[in-house]
Amino acid sequence: MTGSAGAQAAEAAGEDADGLPRSPVLRLEGFEGPLDLLLDLARAQKVDLARISILQLVEQYLAVVESARSIRLELAADWLVMAAWLAWLKSRLLLPPEDGPDEEAEDAAELLAARLEELARIGAAASWLAERPQLGRDVFARGEAESLIEIDRSGLVLDVPQLMRAYLAAIRRSSRTRVYTPRAIRFWTVQDALSRLKRLLGDTPPGWSSLDAYLPDLPTSGDEIESMRIRRAAMAGTLIAGLELAKSGTLELRQDEAFGRIMLRPQEGGA
Repeated sequence: MTGSAGAQAAEAAGEDADGLPRSPVLRLEGFEGPLDLLLDLARAQKVDLARISILQLVEQYLAVVESARSIRLELAADWLVMAAWLAWLKSRLLLPPEDGPDEEAEDAAELLAARLEELARIGAAASWLAERPQLGRDVFARGEAESLIEIDRSGLVLDVPQLMRAYLAAIRRSSRTRVYTPRAIRFWTVQDALSRLKRLLGDTPPGWSSLDAYLPDLPTSGDEIESMRIRRAAMAGTLIAGLELAKSGTLELRQDEAFGRIMLRPQEGGA
């Protein structure tokens, strides 16, 4: 066996999380290393199976299983599959060649590759299932079940025709119900406030004045909440318009304290 194959053997001969070998290490004539590596080399035709003794292979496999009685069942099954495939490959070398096309050998190689891929997928699925939370190990069921007896004392009797009539009556009532549509409220916009401020600043005497003085004449409403919303919208629009004019240098804004009254005055030469 070459040096690279020996390195692969050393790597493959490791142990899993339970301290068990991932593959039994064989010491045969012409090969020394793990069983799965021997199968890979045989499939790639990198080892001479004619020099491998099937008897020694079976004896060493049985010895490994016998010495590790606590071995997981799925691991021993994987080893058995690999040993069986090696025995099958060896038997094809021992039996005389049959008269026929070479397609049988290619089909056998493809079948072997497919079986190995299937084995790898099964092993991956088994590992995934083993890592899932298990009842009694990771999660636990509730203790002794409660002996509760449910007794229906409602006295309700299901009458399907009556239920359908009640359902249809409810649909007819809902179809006649008018959908409530709230009345649209016309709020004071920023553009409205900007136009009003520009118009009033020309007639405003010098000095500071309250921002409230520039609010429009708001419509009165019998709804107190609606009137409050209209006034807040007008105040917000007027404040934003004042900030825009202050940004352009048309007026000045001032607030002496937090939440205090906002004062403004025209900028000299800016109106």
